[in-house]
Amino acid sequence: MPYFLDGNNLIGLARKSSRPGEDDRAALLSELSARLRSTRATVRVFFDGEGRAASYGSLTVSGVGGSADEAIVRELGKTSDPRQVIVVTADRELGRRVRDAGAKTMAPPDFWKRMAPS
Repeated sequence: MPYFLDGNNLIGLARKSSRPGEDDRAALLSELSARLRSTRATVRVFFDGEGRAASYGSLTVSGVGGSADEAIVRELGKTSDPRQVIVVTADRELGRRVRDAGAKTMAPPDFWKRMAPS
């Protein structure tokens, strides 16, 4: 089951920063990569603003070029079965939108517990 992550939202919660920088993004991606090594999960991270798409095994970073929320909803519309996607966010409005599109949601603390290093 793939996870779509609202990257800026996760950083904002962890670092109490509403405008994360490149160092914040790199730290999040490093943490995710380390945690994913012991799972079969696939994760796609969406960041607000300009960004380069990249792939690190089961971790993919989407180059959004705008709103991560809009990109997440748009990508859900392209999936063959949105019910198979879990969107990780604490953003209530985004959560409502992705549930309306058929996806599941998960709170960031629950995601981090699920992806705990072994």
